[in-house]
Order: sequence, then structure tokens, then C-alpha cells
Amino acid sequence: MPPKLEITDEMREAAEAEIREKQKPVDYDTKEYPIEILIQKYQDGLDDDTNELFIPDYQREIAWDEERQSKFIESVLLGLPIPYIFVADVREEARLEIIDGTQRIRTLAEFLNDKLILSGLKKLEKLNGFIFTDLPLARQRRFKRTTIRMIQLTENADEEIRRDIFERINTGSVELNEMEKRRGIMRGPFLEIIDELSKNKKFLDLCSFTKVAIDRREPQEFVLRFFAFLNNYNNFNANKVNEFLDEYLKTANENNTCEHEKMQTEFLLMLDFVEQYFPKGFRQGKDYAKTTTRIKFESLSVGVALALREKRDLKPQTTNWVNSDEFKKLADGNGSSSRLRVIKRIEYVRSQLLGKL
Repeated sequence: MPPKLEITDEMREAAEAEIREKQKPVDYDTKEYPIEILIQKYQDGLDDDTNELFIPDYQREIAWDEERQSKFIESVLLGLPIPYIFVADVREEARLEIIDGTQRIRTLAEFLNDKLILSGLKKLEKLNGFIFTDLPLARQRRFKRTTIRMIQLTENADEEIRRDIFERINTGSVELNEMEKRRGIMRGPFLEIIDELSKNKKFLDLCSFTKVAIDRREPQEFVLRFFAFLNNYNNFNANKVNEFLDEYLKTANENNTCEHEKMQTEFLLMLDFVEQYFPKGFRQGKDYAKTTTRIKFESLSVGVALALREKRDLKPQTTNWVNSDEFKKLADGNGSSSRLRVIKRIEYVRSQLLGKL
């Protein structure tokens, strides 16, 4: 902890002036809705994106597993306090954008539609294995009438305010991983490119992403890491991985001179090369059928791209070295994030492909 400053009256006045300058009035109402009405607002028009209560594109797909969802339903059934859901009235459409509460809304919808089988319950153990319509009719009615409190920002809350609240609610939260927070906080043209490339079928197949990994934005994380390490790996700080990725994303979003089309082409050429010369794609070793690790993806993808920068028509004599003890040692989990290890394994791949080792 830094030493305590001696606060003067002048400093207090300056701090108060800064609060007044930066403070934005945020108008809001507190409302309560029965679960049945809340989910109706979410589901009616969901298919054609006209639902009154909607999830914005910067938030994630559902990621709670059934046990986590079940625990939330158990809390509702037990009458325990449920966190407020934050929404904002979008002026142009009079729709309600969910700022915080996506997982709770989706879980309630899953349960009411009999798509959630309760499991792992500790307090209401006899409900394990139940779906909603297995409950007695009276309990179903009471559940639907249970009210959820909602803080509704008025139409005066612009997009900047909405995203700022999203950031403050979710920064440091265990609910969102780093890539999911970036989608809510650091939107921009380069992130849109990352989103587009992350859906490339060849990329998904070569990495063998699971549905859970895709829902958790792992493909976007991999694409961001590819560009960040490719263009800046020598400046990587092992103690500040997320700061390294955040800074690169921020710079690329703001840099109007970034050759985005060229970057996309480089990514796609790298995928073509890996598909042609690495039979197992990025999935190496005994568990190659599983999703590749970040370490192996970074090593191979960045090493390949660097080699192609030197020799566009590269045709390596062999890629058997990928199964060598030396590469396995470089790409294992021991000391995997050290700066020297990162540089060494990337340059090892590049040099092997160019026949320099």
C-alpha cells in the first residue's frame, strides 16, 4: 500500500470540483415485474429481434452450466433476495436493453420452457431431476407470480452511460472472462474484424473448439492473441498479459491507418498453411482431438505467419519437428508465460519452417 498522502484543503476542493465536473446525472426508475411478464417481454419477438426486453450484441451467449442455472432457480423458489436486473430504455425503439442480468433472464426462460432439468440442488434436494411442469400446478403459478426487481435507466441514458455501467458492474467479476469484458467495454472496428474471423469455419475446425469454448468467446481471444503476439511479441510482459492484449486492442481500434484488410488476409493465409502442412491442425500431441491450448495456437499460428512474411511461397521440407521433445518442452505449461519462453517458441516455429535450425 502506498504511503498516506497529507490531504490539504486545496486538494479537497480540487477533488470536489472534479467530482462535479465528471458527474453525470443518471435518471432511473425502480420497477418490479412478475417473472411471467418479464420472460414474456424477453421471448415475444425474440426470433426477429423485436422483443421488448433484449440482450445487446456486446454481451455473451449463455455460459452458466445446468448446476449454476439450477442454483439460481433454487434461490427463487426459496424466496432468497435476487440481485436487481439493470436495463436501459433505448430512446429510438422504446425497447429495454439488458445491461446486467442476461444469465438470470435466460435461465428463467429456459426453466419456464422445460429446457432446464434441475440438478445439484443442496437445499431442495427432492427437486433434482424436475423440469418446470413437474412442479405442482399451484407452485408453477406462484413461481410465475414471483417478482423480480429491475433498475430501469430512462431514455436519457445514452450508449456511453450504458456501457460505462456495464463496465463498472462487470470489471473484476468472476461472471465474465477477459474477452467477454472486452466486448462490452472496448468495441471498435478492429474488434468487429476479430468477431468476423473468429467465426471462420476452417479456424474453428483447426482448433476444434467446443460449444462451451465458443460461448465463452475463446475463438475471439485466440484471434486477438494471434495479432497481438504477431505484431508485438517482443514487447510482451509476462506479468501483465491482459494489459498487453487490452492495449493492443485499444490501439488497433483507434488506429485509422491500420491495414485491416491486409491483416485479415494474413490470418487467412496462415490458416491455409496450417491446414496444408499440419495434419492435426493446431491440435498436437496425444490429446489432439481436444481444443488446442493457447500456447500451441500462439506458437504455431504466429510462427507460421512470421515465416510467411519472409517467404510468401514457403513450402517446408518437414513439419515433424512439431512432435519433437524440444518443441513439446517449449510449448508445455511450465513457465509458459515467461517473456523469453514466448519469444523462443514463436521464433523456434518460424526458424524450423524457414530451414534455419
